[in-house]
Amino acid sequence: VQLQASGGGLVLPGGSLRLSCASSRSIFTINRMGWYRQAPGKQRELVAVSASDGSTTFDGSVKGRFSISRDNANDTVYLEMNSLKLEDTAVYYCYARVNTLPYWGQGTQVTVSS
Repeated sequence: VQLQASGGGLVLPGGSLRLSCASSRSIFTINRMGWYRQAPGKQRELVAVSASDGSTTFDGSVKGRFSISRDNANDTVYLEMNSLKLEDTAVYYCYARVNTLPYWGQGTQVTVSS
């Protein structure tokens, strides 16, 4: 599975961004797909994941501000990020799991700064 991430950038606090993750494989066959992030000096952490059964998982720090959605027609998963905070600054990585195998896309930088 190849994952192509896009949509990062520089945004003011309180602003919004949408990240996209396009899959080379039909997302119907992907058990879990979503986003992790890694800030400088910190470990990579889960942001949001969408499962094939329709369930979603969010880190507590982004609940109510971020949403995740699947576009089955385009094999793409989106991460809508609203009310961005300085602490959301990180490299965001697209992630997919097929059965037990993890796949990672390249990172996209999200910088929240005034």
